[in-house]
Amino acid sequence: MPHRPTRPMQALVYERSVIRYLLAKGLNRLRPRTFWARMAPFRLREVDFRPPEAPWLVLRPRLCGICGSDLRLLKGAESFLLEPYASFPAVLGHEVVAEVLEAPPESAWRPGDRVAVEPILPCEVRGTPPCRYCARGEYNLCENFLAGVLAPGVILGFTQGVGGGMAGLMAAHPSRLVRLPDHLADEVAVLTDPMASALQPALDNFPEDGHTVVVYGAGIIGQHLIRLLRALGSGARIVAVARYPFQAELAREGGAGAVLLEPGRAQLGEAVGARLVPTTLGGGNLEGGADLFFDCVGSQTSLQTGLLTLRARGTYVMVGTAGALGPVDFSSLWFRELRLTGSATYAHGLWQGRKIRTYEKAVELLARGDYPTRGLVSHLFRLEDYRRAFQTAFDKRRHQSLKVVLDLRG
Repeated sequence: MPHRPTRPMQALVYERSVIRYLLAKGLNRLRPRTFWARMAPFRLREVDFRPPEAPWLVLRPRLCGICGSDLRLLKGAESFLLEPYASFPAVLGHEVVAEVLEAPPESAWRPGDRVAVEPILPCEVRGTPPCRYCARGEYNLCENFLAGVLAPGVILGFTQGVGGGMAGLMAAHPSRLVRLPDHLADEVAVLTDPMASALQPALDNFPEDGHTVVVYGAGIIGQHLIRLLRALGSGARIVAVARYPFQAELAREGGAGAVLLEPGRAQLGEAVGARLVPTTLGGGNLEGGADLFFDCVGSQTSLQTGLLTLRARGTYVMVGTAGALGPVDFSSLWFRELRLTGSATYAHGLWQGRKIRTYEKAVELLARGDYPTRGLVSHLFRLEDYRRAFQTAFDKRRHQSLKVVLDLRG
C-alpha cells in the first residue's frame, strides 16, 4: 500500500516479545493487580507516522479509553489461539474519540469534524471482495482479517501499520467513522466503544418482559448492559453481580433490580428464584433460575455460575473475552438444554424490526441526554502518564476505576 509522507509523533507502541509476554503472565499470577511497567514490552516513544493513501483520513486523537483487551495483553492473558489475529509492533488504543485533521477533497469529512472511530478492520477496509459475513453486514465475523492490503489483525490498536488511538496521530478508513453531535462531550463520547460491545449482545439476546436476567460482572461492559436494557425499554428483572461496592452502587443507579456482591451459590439462586438442591460433592445444584445470563467476566467461576444459574433452555452469553478456563462441569448444558453463545465486538443488529449499525446506535443513545453516565469514566490521564493510567486500570479495588481514559487534547 502506498503511503503519504511520514511525520514524527509520540505513541504508545507494543512490541512483540514472547519472553516478556510469558514473564507478564507469570507475574500476573503472583500479583494480578500490579502493572509491571518495566517488564511490559511497550513504551511511549517517537515514531514515524505513515498514513495510508486516500480514502483513509488522518485523525488527531482526543481521548482514548483503556480496554480490557489492552489489559489482558499486558497481563499475558490472551488466548494463544488468537495470536494470528494481531500483528506487532502496533500502536495501542481502539476506544477513540478524534478529530479529522486531513481528508481527501472528495470525502464527506472535513478538518475539525469530531468522530468516534469504529476500530474493526473487515473486507471493505482491507480491499478484498466481501466475504459471506461482510456481505450480510456481520463484519465482526469477517473471514479476511488475515488477508488484503493490511497486516493481519481484527481491530486498530492490535494491527501493525495502521496505528491506534494512544498517539498524537492516527489514520482511519472513512467507513469506520461515526460523526459526533456538537453537544456530545468527549468524555461521554469515549464510552461509545464499550457501549457498542454491550449493545450488540443486548440486541442479539433481548429479554422478554418478565424474564429474569443476570448481568455477571459490573465493570464497564456490565454497567452498559444494565443501562442499555433499561434505555431500550426492557421490563425484565435484572440481577447484577458485582465485585466491589462502588460497582454495586453504579449498577443500582443504572437500573438493576437487585445487586449482589460476590454471592454464594445459594444467595444467587434465591435472587433468581431458584432452589438449592444439596449434593454430596460439588457444592449443590440449582433448580429453576434465570432466563438469560450475560457473562461479562469470562472466567472459570463465571462460566460455571452461568451454567448453574439458568433455568431449562435458558441462554448463556459470553460477553467478556476468555481463553482457557480450566475444569467446568457442563452437565447443566445437556441436562437443561441450555443455549451457549458468544458475542464478538459489534456490527449490525435488529431493533424494532429494522437493521441498525450498532456503533451508530451507541452514539445516538449517548447523545439522547437521558442515558446515565455518571461515574462510568472514572479517571483521565495525560498520555505521558500512561504508567499511572495502566496501574489505575489494573487495580480497580484500590482506585475504584471503571473506565480509565488517556487524554490527548492539547
